[in-house]
Amino acid sequence: MAKGQIKIAIIDDHDLFREGIKLVVGQIENFEVIFDTSNGNLFLEFLKNSMPDVVLMDISMPIIDGVETTQKAVELRPNLNVIALTMFSDMTHYTQMINAGVKGFILKKSNKFELQQAIHAVFLGGNYFSQEILQKMAFQSVQFNTGCNQLTHRELDIINLVCKGLTSQEIADKLFISQKTVEVHRTKIFRKTEVRNIGELIVWAIKNNYFTIE
Repeated sequence: MAKGQIKIAIIDDHDLFREGIKLVVGQIENFEVIFDTSNGNLFLEFLKNSMPDVVLMDISMPIIDGVETTQKAVELRPNLNVIALTMFSDMTHYTQMINAGVKGFILKKSNKFELQQAIHAVFLGGNYFSQEILQKMAFQSVQFNTGCNQLTHRELDIINLVCKGLTSQEIADKLFISQKTVEVHRTKIFRKTEVRNIGELIVWAIKNNYFTIE
């Protein structure tokens, strides 16, 4: 394997789609598919001895679906980077996937460039949520704390940069503070907004007009 390659696993029960994704990923420089399967249980077995850099995970699968597969995979490998491959019809599972620990969502109809963007963003420690998905999630009847007055200007700056997909280190560099300080702010933001992860924070920010999808 060439130095600097991003190792990718693809979990999707539609063989033709999975083969298509493999073909597209294989055309992108420094990307390599090291594992693919239609069965979440086989992926969990693979994880016991191997660690891909990024996982592309289908949501709707037989035997064991993407939600349960992601939950078990993240329990096994807490630092695993999972991007959900989704269709609009999977909307009811979005919150479950966020809670399971995914770092991003990308629509199955997305093009090669967006797939590349998503994989790079998550690999580097950021997140990636397709704008179409964010718009739909923001209109869900999800209840969040609206205690906006508690947030400081610096916390609002960090929320905005998180929503743009920046990593903690990139946020630190942009705001001229340490990465540790960013993490402290992020912990406080989670507590104040009563969200559990980045996905919920992004949806919270959109619903409360702290971030606008361009």
